[in-house]
This record gives sequence, structure tokens and C-alpha cells, in this order.
Amino acid sequence: MNEPTAYDYRCETAAVEVHHPTPIVPAHTAPMVPVQPGTIPAVASVVLTDGRVVTGYAIEPAKPEPVAAKPAVSRTAVNIALGGVGFLAVCGGLLMLTAFITALTVLVTQLVILAAVIFGGWIAVQVFSTSGHGGGTTVSIRKAVIKRNKFYG
Repeated sequence: MNEPTAYDYRCETAAVEVHHPTPIVPAHTAPMVPVQPGTIPAVASVVLTDGRVVTGYAIEPAKPEPVAAKPAVSRTAVNIALGGVGFLAVCGGLLMLTAFITALTVLVTQLVILAAVIFGGWIAVQVFSTSGHGGGTTVSIRKAVIKRNKFYG
């Protein structure tokens, strides 16, 4: 990358610096200063191996948060079951609606047939009745005279 090319007039290369990391010596845990049982001091002191003393506040170890117990049945299964119950309820309602419409259709059909039978019977009685007065003019043909295709009655 630092090599000269036909279009690059820089012929010098940059000096490379190498940094070697300093190894860290693992620290040995120093014994804690004895503490009276049952009492926790506000400030704790630790003596290191080289004789230095480090003081600081006592920190309680982190307690893991309680894990919420999982329900025995997953929410997805409950939602699917509730959807099935709702679907069955709707289907039952639709089935009842269909049965009601069918019954209503049969009732209307029977009423139309009954009206046709009653009205047709009334018309038949009116047409075929032989009551005394028919409402028309009665002509006696015996006394009538027909001359030259003309009726004189």
C-alpha cells in the first residue's frame, strides 16, 4: 500500500511502531479484616498482599431476580381455544337463524296455499251454485219466432 506507483510521487514509507502489551499479574485475594458476627460495618477494609489497605462500602452480593412461574398452558393455546368457543357460538347462532328462516318460509308457503284453497273454493261455489236467481234474463225459446235468421222473442 505504501509502495510507489506510476501516479504516486511519494517514495518514502511510514515508520511502523509496535506496541507490546504489558502482562497483568493476577491478583491474589487478600484476607478480609475480621468482623463481628451479626454486625456489618458501614465501611469495609481489605488488606492486600503487598500490605496496602483498601477501604470501601460493603456491597451485598447480587441476588437473582425471582423467575416468574410459567403457566401450565400457553397463552397461544388459550387464545386458540377461546377462538374455537366463539366460532362454535357463532355457528350455533347461524344454525338457529337458518332454522328460523326455513320455518318462516314453510309457514308463509302454507299460508299462501291455504289462501288459494279457500279463495278457489269460494270462487267454485259462486260459479257452480244453482241458487234460484242467477241475476240474468230468462227467455222462453218455445214462443219465440225466428224469421229469416232473425230472432223475435
